[in-house]
Amino acid sequence: MKIAFTTSGHSLDAPLDARFGRAPRILVYDLDTGTFEVVDNTQNLNAPQGAGIQAAQNVARTGATHLVTGHCGPKAFKVLTAAGIAVYTTDAATVAQALELFRSGGLTRATSADVEGHWV
Repeated sequence: MKIAFTTSGHSLDAPLDARFGRAPRILVYDLDTGTFEVVDNTQNLNAPQGAGIQAAQNVARTGATHLVTGHCGPKAFKVLTAAGIAVYTTDAATVAQALELFRSGGLTRATSADVEGHWV
């Protein structure tokens, strides 16, 4: 199972980015192998609109079935759930902390977006 995390860094110790669509990177952790890859999402940093939708498509392309982020807007949430990706929001400081919360069952699956569009 693959889990995507929004981040600005390149490692598990990197900060978890609170912004889904405008996070510079997406770290995709494979629970089965204990490995991860980092996907560039910088094309969405300055996008005037559609950043969440594009980032959601990036996550779907990785094969991740779960997403852990700080916040998720309505359009991104719709694309993610249509792709069968479960969304979890958290205020964890790092990707490693968010991963531990996920593993221990400490995260609750979101049932809707938790911010309006164009949230920064």
